[in-house]
Amino acid sequence: MTVPKADPEAVDRRSLHERIAADLRDEIMGGELAPGANLPTTAQLKERFGASSATVQKGLQLLKDEGLVVGRAGAAVTVREHRRRTVRPAAPMVAGGPGSPYPWLAEAARHGTDARIRLLDVTERRPPADVRAALGLPPDGTAVLRAQILLVDEEPAELVEAYYPLDIARGTALSERRRIRGGASALLTALGHPPRRSTDRVCARVPTQAQYQALHLTSGMPVLRTLRVVHGDAGRPVEVTVMVKAGHLYELQYEFTPQHPGPPPTAHPH
Repeated sequence: MTVPKADPEAVDRRSLHERIAADLRDEIMGGELAPGANLPTTAQLKERFGASSATVQKGLQLLKDEGLVVGRAGAAVTVREHRRRTVRPAAPMVAGGPGSPYPWLAEAARHGTDARIRLLDVTERRPPADVRAALGLPPDGTAVLRAQILLVDEEPAELVEAYYPLDIARGTALSERRRIRGGASALLTALGHPPRRSTDRVCARVPTQAQYQALHLTSGMPVLRTLRVVHGDAGRPVEVTVMVKAGHLYELQYEFTPQHPGPPPTAHPH
């Protein structure tokens, strides 16, 4: 990777131990330090960063708190196995049948992880402004909220808040405090509102207090926030979901099929 030249006017105002953790985190996330690999020794890190032993240890502690590395007394610090996960946002969009397992759980099982969903709340609530805009609600409008936490290997992986229009959700399983067999997409289809198209808007944000606590975060690392708008027939929004996950533990993988232009027009002589 080619690193652009530093701007002489720019100053990294982070503490040295935070900068050490940032560089090592990048090597872990990029695969330079693979799962199970030993991190450089304290002596090597001291020389590399011009830091004291105490500063190096503070940097390593950040990575330990984030769950990226593990260390034991008298042993090398190593990159944690299978910590980073790739999320394929389009995969769970396919609705399962009424007896099918929840799509997110099925997707996790295909990748060898133990996943489960904990339902946090089902209520009618005034959504955030961007969700209201996506649903076409007035400033004081409400929607049915289904809030869940997704756990992978018993660790909080993603906070999910799904909002549904009242005229679609009221009086259905969407408004009941219980899991929906087969997932919401299957139920929406059964209710006559099959999902036809989905749009994701993904950004990095500093976590809110509630997100920090729910995801068991330990540092000021950003979270990935996805606003997903699911459209039904005639382009009507039938579900708007806010999904939040720890930014340093996940990557999103999207697959696209390039649209090739047709052959150039044949020139005809005059």
